[in-house]
Amino acid sequence: MPPNPPARTFSQRLRHGFRVHREIVSIVIFAIGVFLSILALGWVTPLQTVPPFPAINAVTDTPNANYNLVFIVVGPIVAIVGAYLVGAYYVARRKFEHLMLTKSKAEFLRNIPELEDLLWDLTPNDEIRYDEKRSELRVRR
Repeated sequence: MPPNPPARTFSQRLRHGFRVHREIVSIVIFAIGVFLSILALGWVTPLQTVPPFPAINAVTDTPNANYNLVFIVVGPIVAIVGAYLVGAYYVARRKFEHLMLTKSKAEFLRNIPELEDLLWDLTPNDEIRYDEKRSELRVRR
């Protein structure tokens, strides 16, 4: 019988989960950034008189803490990071799919460095597809 594999730590499981669900995570980060930016705009622009912003501003602009100032700073930063993650994922996905369509072993060999760089931005399932393609074309490691 094979020995039991060691239990994975929380950080290893979290990292694996982020890798598997990279597309969804990047879209959620982008959406959160856009939402926070909209909340900030609802506080500093004439939108503050349009519903639902008066109700939201009543909750976020309290005498003890003004969370709208945090939204002004954090919202655009999170939106930019999320936009980068979404863009990087979709560009890598498009390039990967294009490079995996090749039937020529020579062309595949020329593109191996680029494919391996793209795999950093993609999911573990794409690594499996890459390994299957390598074995299909009989390319050694």
